[in-house]
Amino acid sequence: MRVILDSNIIIDVIEKRNPFFEKSCSVIQLSMNKRIDAFVCAGCMTDIHYIISRNVGKRKAKAAMLHLAELVGVCDTLAVDTVAAHALDMDDFEDSVLAATAKREKADYIVTRNKKDFISSPIPAVEPEELLALCASAKGLGD
Repeated sequence: MRVILDSNIIIDVIEKRNPFFEKSCSVIQLSMNKRIDAFVCAGCMTDIHYIISRNVGKRKAKAAMLHLAELVGVCDTLAVDTVAAHALDMDDFEDSVLAATAKREKADYIVTRNKKDFISSPIPAVEPEELLALCASAKGLGD
């Protein structure tokens, strides 16, 4: 299963935001254990760094970002994604670019805590709990 992670999932883990930390961390662990192929869009990396550096400082933010790139893949956001984003009927341009990138990357899901923002996305959005349930049921099918 190939998934694109929304910025909020990553920030939940790095900043240990409750009550979201545990489920978001479990999604990252699925990637670490090679149960899913998880990616963060390169365009989101700057946003994540900016947000976390305000809270943990630039040195810790840099270390966290380097560690993140070891745990999940980073997929490119291309010019074509920004153009395709304009054709999507979504309110937030940043979410539209993420959805367009996910489509080009042939992702199965976008993992986010803001599913409502992705209602018109060409790639279905799931919350961390839903992804964990999908993976648990897929594991049961393979046993």
